[in-house]
Amino acid sequence: MTTFDTIVATHRAALLSYARRVTGCPFRAEDVVQETWIRAWRHQDKLTEDRGSVRAWLMRVAHNIAIDQHRGRASRPPEVELPEVDMTSAPARTDEVIDRVMVDAALESLPEPHRRTVVEVYFADRTAAGAAATLRVPVGTVKSRLHYALRALRESAPSLAA
Repeated sequence: MTTFDTIVATHRAALLSYARRVTGCPFRAEDVVQETWIRAWRHQDKLTEDRGSVRAWLMRVAHNIAIDQHRGRASRPPEVELPEVDMTSAPARTDEVIDRVMVDAALESLPEPHRRTVVEVYFADRTAAGAAATLRVPVGTVKSRLHYALRALRESAPSLAA
């Protein structure tokens, strides 16, 4: 009876060479050979010369594994490498999120008429006359609401009004 170590030592080079030819990739070939050795370990009882050529059995198993792996890769979308991103040069989205949360909180602190006026003038980019028409109030009311709203914002959050 042949030991498993003897089988590995005898057929390792030939099996790896065969797997490289079948897969075309040394890394995939090593995976195929490793899986072949696992299956050979599980079926040591079949690895005797009186039951057939050990090398032929190993080559057939390696061939089947390579085919299975190829079919598995073909059935999935192709793998692509992600581009390397330098985190120091990436835009700081957290700053934008924090700013947005602070602005929303500051606007919530305003009375409803003042908040609607600020939103119309600064976020909808309307003139005082345009905001007055949308809000159905006189232009002077829009201007005074903006004045008091901006003053309240300055007092509550000095860094926002700057």
